[in-house]
Amino acid sequence: MTAIPVPFSGVPRVNLMPRSEVARRERDSLVRTWVWIVFGAIVVAVLIIAGAFAFKFFADQRLVAEQAQTNTLLTEIAALSEVSQALATESELTDFRTDAMATDLAWTPVMAKITGILPGDTTLTGVDFTVGGVPQGEDATLEQGIVGTVTFDSPTPLDIVALIRSLRGVEGVLYADGQSVTGSQVSEDRFAYVLNVEFDQTVYSNQFAAEEGSE
Repeated sequence: MTAIPVPFSGVPRVNLMPRSEVARRERDSLVRTWVWIVFGAIVVAVLIIAGAFAFKFFADQRLVAEQAQTNTLLTEIAALSEVSQALATESELTDFRTDAMATDLAWTPVMAKITGILPGDTTLTGVDFTVGGVPQGEDATLEQGIVGTVTFDSPTPLDIVALIRSLRGVEGVLYADGQSVTGSQVSEDRFAYVLNVEFDQTVYSNQFAAEEGSE
């Protein structure tokens, strides 16, 4: 029987290192590996802590900047407080004027309406009016504006009934009637007439009325 030769490649080697030395080197390699692992963990922890401190630092810086801006705005608002107070005072005075002058009368149109129905030789000698209430509704023609008496002199007797009818037909008059006919105090040959008359609130000037949308 023919033997088959075993092929060899390279120079034969024999490991003469003791088993204990091999184990020691393995332990040293394992220890170095764990040392690097621990060192890496420490480095990662340090980086995380440094990142947290950096984040807190920048957050504190932003907080300081926001607080500085807030203080600046508060200072500006405090500087404008006098302006705000002045505007509030102006608004209060405007409201007070509106309430106080709500019954302000437009005298010229009222006098023109009265004298417009009088004959040419008649003289208006006096009026005695009481102002009505503050406007409450939207229709001023339904509420009393002024009520009182009108006195005038005439050199000749007048048709008081026709005069009253004319006065009742005047725009803004709610009521008109005669009160008395007497001798004039100006002259003995003149006649004095006193009429009762009531106007609606269209006789108010509305000069100081609050504008719509201003409240």
